[in-house]
Amino acid sequence: MLYTPAFAALFMANLFYVASYSSFFLFPLFITGQGGSHQDIGIIMGVFALASAFCRPWIAEMIDRFGRKRSYTIGCIIMMLLPLCYLLLKGPLTNYYFLLLFLRIVHGVGLAIGFTAVFTFIVDLIPIKRLNEGIGMFGTSGLIGMAIGPMIAEPILQNYGFSAFFFTASGLAGVAFLLQLPIRDKHHLQPSEAQPQPSFFALLKTRKQLVCAGLALLFGFGLAATGNFIAPFATERQLSYVSLYYFAYSCAAVIVRFFVGKVADRIGENQIIPWGIALTATGLLLVPLVHGNLWLLAVGFVFGIGHGLLFPALNAMAVRDEIYAVRGKVTGIFTGGIDSGIFCGALILGMIGEIAGLTTLFICAGLTVLSGLYLFRLKPTVAVKTGR
Repeated sequence: MLYTPAFAALFMANLFYVASYSSFFLFPLFITGQGGSHQDIGIIMGVFALASAFCRPWIAEMIDRFGRKRSYTIGCIIMMLLPLCYLLLKGPLTNYYFLLLFLRIVHGVGLAIGFTAVFTFIVDLIPIKRLNEGIGMFGTSGLIGMAIGPMIAEPILQNYGFSAFFFTASGLAGVAFLLQLPIRDKHHLQPSEAQPQPSFFALLKTRKQLVCAGLALLFGFGLAATGNFIAPFATERQLSYVSLYYFAYSCAAVIVRFFVGKVADRIGENQIIPWGIALTATGLLLVPLVHGNLWLLAVGFVFGIGHGLLFPALNAMAVRDEIYAVRGKVTGIFTGGIDSGIFCGALILGMIGEIAGLTTLFICAGLTVLSGLYLFRLKPTVAVKTGR
């Protein structure tokens, strides 16, 4: 059975967890408001993803050894406490630049723990024949959270300022913490799985995981563009509500999940991934054409369709046929690839935006994601097991 009470509880917890994270899509406005540049946005937002990616091997090992539930609880606590620490930051950015970088690092580690733990946890609960459907439908919790985070935070920010914004982000993570408390790990290692298993880096060297990690990195590069530079782009074009983009983006990705998950389980994720790459890239390449709120909505919708196709299919490809004892590491490789892409994207795109402007930034991001079509051709030629 796929839709169990544990699935529902994790779904709601992840929704609020991601809402706390996505509210920080508006954080570049804090950086520029305190005197920061586009390059500062890239560095400060990028170090969050760098910390998340760099600690992933150890987090993945921890989840396989320490348990999914306890690891997720730790992640929720960090995500609940860290936004409150930003309240200490007063005055020009130069007064606390290194303290801010440190806070972003700790915040990134918290996100990595919770994000890796919950996706490992949910794979344990999903019947293998419904893997694409289960990951896709669970992933809608994050997409809804990604939409409501900025939608809740933006009016609070506009009316009450950044102090209220930080309290809001903390409160959203606090709800996630409370929702996940009743859930327990239900899977236990089998005798055959209790034997020494490949390390994180040994798994990463396999062709399958290298391709998955590479595609995840390119996807993360695209996410860096939408997560870090849509808000400054909308401000530059004098568009009213940045949250319109994220609303359309999330709605599109959620709608796609309702129709594509079962299809992907029948035909295999290999048929879905190229379409996901192409549409994600298209959504980025269209951003420079935006000059009104309606177009912002439309471009967000296109990118959301690509995300809705790509994320669950890549995740399913990464974990398919992997045993319980290494799923934390495999999920860590996949999510770490995304975070590495977000870091590289934030840093590189920040420099491009500073030198050549935001139009060039989004074109470069789109072409980078599009290169994933070539990388996908290097995947192993092993037949994918589907639910047929």
